Amino acid sequence: MTRPEDIYSDRLLALAAAIPHTERLARPDATAKAHSKLCGSTVEVDLKMDGDRVTDYGQTVRACLLGQTAASVMGREIVGSTASELRAVGAAMRAMLKADGPPPSGRWADLALLESVRDYKARQPSTLLVFDAVEEAIARIEARRAGMEAGLTG
Repeated sequence: MTRPEDIYSDRLLALAAAIPHTERLARPDATAKAHSKLCGSTVEVDLKMDGDRVTDYGQTVRACLLGQTAASVMGREIVGSTASELRAVGAAMRAMLKADGPPPSGRWADLALLESVRDYKARQPSTLLVFDAVEEAIARIEARRAGMEAGLTG
C-alpha cells in the first residue's frame, strides 16, 4: 500500500501549482460545479463548445493538491478535446481509482501521477471533481441543444 507521503511527488506538486485556465468565461455555454462533502473541495467549470469540441474553458478550483493536480491536467488538455474523449478520460480515471484499471495515456498520461490515490478511498472524490464538473457541463450543453432542436421540429 502506498504511504500518504508517497502520493505527493515533485511533479504532482508542480502541476498543482500551475493550474491553467483559472479565468472564468464571460459567456460560457454551460457552467457546472462539483463538490465533495467529505473534504469540502469544490471545482466549478465554464465550457464553450463548437459542435462536439471544446473551444474555451475556465475553472475555479478550491481543492486539495490531488484535486488541483487533476484540474491542472484538465485545464492543460481540454481545449480541442471532444465530449466523447472527455467522457472516456473521466471513465478511465474512475476505473483507475476504483477498479484497478490502467491510467489514462497519451496527452492525459500525467493523470497517472494520481494512481496511488486508489489506496485512499477518502481522497478519490476530490481527485475526480473536475471530471464530474466537466461531464455535467457537457451534458447541460447537449440537453440545451437537444431541447432547441426539439423546439424547431416540434
